[in-house]
Amino acid sequence: MSLLRVENLHAVLKESMEEILKGVNVKVNSGEIHAIMGPNGSGKSTFAHVLMGNPKFKVTSGSITLDGVDLGDLSTDERAKQGMFMTFQHPQEIPGIRLRSFLIAASGELGNMESPIMKSRKIDRLSIDNSFDKDLVDRYLNVGFSGGEKKKSEIVQMQFLKPKLVVLDEIDSGLDVDALKVISKSINSFRSERNGIILITHYERLLEYVVPDYVHVYVDGSVVASGGPDLAREIQQSGYERYAVSLREV
Repeated sequence: MSLLRVENLHAVLKESMEEILKGVNVKVNSGEIHAIMGPNGSGKSTFAHVLMGNPKFKVTSGSITLDGVDLGDLSTDERAKQGMFMTFQHPQEIPGIRLRSFLIAASGELGNMESPIMKSRKIDRLSIDNSFDKDLVDRYLNVGFSGGEKKKSEIVQMQFLKPKLVVLDEIDSGLDVDALKVISKSINSFRSERNGIILITHYERLLEYVVPDYVHVYVDGSVVASGGPDLAREIQQSGYERYAVSLREV
């Protein structure tokens, strides 16, 4: 069943009106994992931000549909309520809001009417499952967290809020091998026929632990090639240059 459908998506940066998405086409079915790989500066993170409705960007043509709902006019919080979730490449520190309180409040906004006590127990269990120090859930969101702790916090949020579509923007960056294995295990366990996952990454390392159904090569604001897991291994060996050359020739 089609979960996410992105068709001929074009978008510009509002400040400069520079086009940064140049006709992106991606389809994600329920139960699938899609990896988006590409060189630095190719627009992978921008694509994620446009999916989530970041107001810095303006869609000029094309469409984004999630589970049959056109997201074109929806704000970021409205998209989240439709079941979309995105982790940040560089999670922000938010003083004054404790992680536990944030999660309990967010789940209520998404329609989870369980008692705060039940929610709190689930948060503690997920923290243990992710080797995430349980004390951190009662600290201000990401404040004083290490890079790995911030990424684990994002995964705990994903598992607790249970979105339909997850966009993981370089969740592997800055992780040591042990943390990568923990996060990969959580991603694999989260995968189900009720959701879809997009992994945005530079490297094939993450895809050794989380095997995608499809790999898309993203260069200069568009998808220029798609294939199976073998495509990621090919990129690891030969890089992105031949895709960039092909695009320049076009």
